[in-house]
Amino acid sequence: MKQLRVGLLGCGNVGAGLVTLLDEQRAVIAARTGIDLEITRIAVRSESKARGLHVASSVFCANAAEVVADPEIDIVVEVIGGIEPARTLLCNALAAKKPVVTANKELLANHGAELFKTAEEAGVDLLFEAAVAGAIPLIRPLRESLAAEPVQRIMGIVNGTTNYILTQMSEKGADFAEALSEAQSFGYAESDPSADIEGFDAGAKAAIIATVAFGAEVVAGDVYHEGITRITSHDIEMARRLGYVVKAIAVAERTPLKNSGELEPPEVAVRVHPAMLPLQHPLAGVRDSFNAVFVQGDAVGELMFYGRGAGGRPTASAVLGDLVDAAVNLSSGASGRIGRLAPAKIRSIDDLRSAYYLSLEVVDKPGVLASVAAVLGHHNVSIRSMEQHGLGADARLVFITHECRERDLQATLNGLRDLEAVHELGNVIRVVGYENLPQ
Repeated sequence: MKQLRVGLLGCGNVGAGLVTLLDEQRAVIAARTGIDLEITRIAVRSESKARGLHVASSVFCANAAEVVADPEIDIVVEVIGGIEPARTLLCNALAAKKPVVTANKELLANHGAELFKTAEEAGVDLLFEAAVAGAIPLIRPLRESLAAEPVQRIMGIVNGTTNYILTQMSEKGADFAEALSEAQSFGYAESDPSADIEGFDAGAKAAIIATVAFGAEVVAGDVYHEGITRITSHDIEMARRLGYVVKAIAVAERTPLKNSGELEPPEVAVRVHPAMLPLQHPLAGVRDSFNAVFVQGDAVGELMFYGRGAGGRPTASAVLGDLVDAAVNLSSGASGRIGRLAPAKIRSIDDLRSAYYLSLEVVDKPGVLASVAAVLGHHNVSIRSMEQHGLGADARLVFITHECRERDLQATLNGLRDLEAVHELGNVIRVVGYENLPQ
């Protein structure tokens, strides 16, 4: 039996969950791998804080750098989050040829290329399954099982907070503020929920997914973000009437390969925004705080990964899986690789195509619909369906367009604002996923 010692940086919900899970599974892991894993040092802010763990007090220390530098530590696990000091700590661990397991999406989405390069030069693992979609095994399938698959598009629900809020709005008729308050009461949303509801959390995950799936260096700043704060009960109801459900999705796609074996830098588009999905789409039924990711490839067709995307124990399960993988590789002198990352060409949101849901309030009089339709037609936006609802002296027009370019849609909106008969433009929501439905 080979013993490997683990240094744990951070002991919040995920770190404490890892300690408990390893305690429960240690004997099973040893029997299956021949490796006895033991967490021998834990870096925390407060050494005196009660954590309810079966760990000797001498294991805790307040100096994370000391844990990383400890010559008796074989593997470093980081769950403290943020950019610094995590970046420096992990670079130092990798440079010392210590494998690293991390759940730090913010760090990887901004400095992943640097860390991957450091790990490859040191010949050790940098594993990060828990950084994206919690307990769902996604990164390893993308990196290993689909390494030779020309993945073209990945679309997913990767933030449990926004999915919970939209589920409550869709199923219980709650407005946004009510649903957010409930999410906070259950611990799904922070007291400051902006990272979730404005799309930045999902954007960081989308950057990591695109990097792994396309072999391209995509960072958080490359991701187009649009939050869910403007989604109204009216939008939810109209989506239902039209056969859709509103979800907050992350989409990463690349231009098709020109030929097999192409090594040119891929053109990549990565975005996070609310979308109307057909009720028949596999992602439409993903409820509450669950996550799911839909992968489309040339050879495999369509795959879907589903499960709990957050929570201390589920996320700790992903961390433990990586820890076992890193331990086995270290013991055998092997390590995983991300491979060479190409400098991605980021495609502007203005050049992307989508169908759109558009609502607007107008004066209810003859000729208004024709003038609105003329503006859409002038900017090459064609109408797939339209409904009109009376509002006293006004009317609400609801359109679903055919696919068009984002820049044409934005030009249309500017044109509609200039019409005297248009009192207010409502939400514009992309309509996606219909192209994946069985014909």
